[in-house]
Amino acid sequence: MSTYKTIAENKKARHDYELFDRYEAGIELKGTEIKSIRKGKVQMKDSYISFHNQQAYIKEMHISPYEFGNRFNHDETRERRLLLHKNEILKLAQAVKIKGYTIVPVKMYIAHGLAKMEIALAKGKNLHDKRESQKAKDAKQEIEKAMKYKY
Repeated sequence: MSTYKTIAENKKARHDYELFDRYEAGIELKGTEIKSIRKGKVQMKDSYISFHNQQAYIKEMHISPYEFGNRFNHDETRERRLLLHKNEILKLAQAVKIKGYTIVPVKMYIAHGLAKMEIALAKGKNLHDKRESQKAKDAKQEIEKAMKYKY
């Protein structure tokens, strides 16, 4: 297992979507973006992945400007290309187009000095599904709490 440092997690994705297959993707960054990422100034709350020209792009991901970057700073919410294998891109694009899935970013981390992103094939949850998952989570927490004090 390789060691990595988690930079940001998209907790809203787990709440709003049922996650299926997960993939690891690299991110094409410019200039001072990696410095801001290493400082943890990333927000993936409303971001999503789209496809055009047989490439995958992440949109609406906010990376704050680097404070010492002056004129070399980047646009905070620019479209960034994801680095995936061609067969993975085709498989994901087909799932989105035909089956009605969505591709959402789940986690961003740095592994071996490179910024990586975990993306997942997802389907939106209904309101009652969200309530059921919250009830299951609460029940699990209660059981763990009871077991902690029992022994």
